[in-house]
Amino acid sequence: MNRPITAIIVGAGHRAFVYSELAKTNPEMLKIVGVADPNPVRRQKAREYFGFSEEMCFSSAQELAKHGKLADAVINGTMDEQHLETAIPLLDAGYDMLLEKPFAVNEEEMWQIVNCAKRNDAKVMICHVLRYTPFYYAIKERVASGEIGDIINIQTTEHVSYHHLSTSYVRGKWANSKKCHTTMLLAKCCHDLDIMMWLMSDTKPVSISSFGSRFQFRSENAPEGAGTVCMRDCPLVDTCDFSTKRLYIDHPDRWAFYVWDALENKENPTLEDKIALMKSDSPYARCIYKCDNDVVDHQSVLVNFASGATGTHNMVGGSAEPRRNIHIIGTKGEIFGNFEESKFTVLKIDPSPQAHHEECDVEEVDLRVTGDMVGAYGGHGGGDERLAADFVKFIRGEQPSLACTSIFDSVAGHLSVYRADQSREDNGAPKKIEL
Repeated sequence: MNRPITAIIVGAGHRAFVYSELAKTNPEMLKIVGVADPNPVRRQKAREYFGFSEEMCFSSAQELAKHGKLADAVINGTMDEQHLETAIPLLDAGYDMLLEKPFAVNEEEMWQIVNCAKRNDAKVMICHVLRYTPFYYAIKERVASGEIGDIINIQTTEHVSYHHLSTSYVRGKWANSKKCHTTMLLAKCCHDLDIMMWLMSDTKPVSISSFGSRFQFRSENAPEGAGTVCMRDCPLVDTCDFSTKRLYIDHPDRWAFYVWDALENKENPTLEDKIALMKSDSPYARCIYKCDNDVVDHQSVLVNFASGATGTHNMVGGSAEPRRNIHIIGTKGEIFGNFEESKFTVLKIDPSPQAHHEECDVEEVDLRVTGDMVGAYGGHGGGDERLAADFVKFIRGEQPSLACTSIFDSVAGHLSVYRADQSREDNGAPKKIEL
């Protein structure tokens, strides 16, 4: 296929625009030809940015599906709980699809979408973007080559910063599982469980156990005298670490696509506009201790694999800085590293006198120095644009990368999350995983 893949954006939010940017940077690969979104402002924004006609603007996925297949593929960036209602009619209409993760909010919906893709012989790729970052991709190459032998244990951690936790999981879209239909582990850490399953792809998870709770941001932990809207009625607005003034007004560009979404109808909202919003009934204006959040802010997961190997994942919210760490121990060596620094260390068993400390061979890998980060800019440590480019290869039938995640490859990670949350709700009781 010599022409660019044509795609229609469904759900014209931040993530869909990120992946669609490939149409601007590499127009020979991707062309955006339409949009489906209930918000007329977002439809207009997409139309003007990508230059398609008014006739290719639709108010919903269902309306788009009624017109039959108008492009090669859909970039589905709708909210998690909308994936079933948007994916099914478009897959039935014949579209291939790039579908944001998590691709389903529960096991029943997961199988409905998987079976629909199978029934239509559709190419569906899931946006597990961390696979595409130079950091995790380089580690996967080392593991796949057998460099550290068979994996005995894999440990992953994610520390969610205090301002990210506040914005997304206490005040924001993923704070209340009854409204967003996802848990914290599913919304935030399906990335991490997917990475674990990807690195352990030679074996399958067979059981899982988990503990976690909502520890910090509860009404009983609110400082004495705290108000309900930080910038409207709270005397602690200038001293509380989590006040909306200190998090959002003092940092007006941080998390802008979430915090200021109510101002998207204004071309260039001023600081005064943002202050007014923080004095209103916006969910992002609330006291962090007096929200309707019910998702956990920390959770630990233990996975047992068919090979006898084990894996752990620890998510801790409210940390001083964001951080993802990984440590993989194999029969011939180990790999440990820090995602934010894009650096990892490879240790290989070596009892010879020439070895480091007469114990092991040591290799330090700094991807920022070696040049592996060249051309890998953008969000998620350089993975966003790489993912979009791999999707084009996937649709064209070309050989995709090691990171390419079809919907069928994504099932193990999703099932692991669902079972982990079932275990957490059952006080840590182990849950079987059948694949």
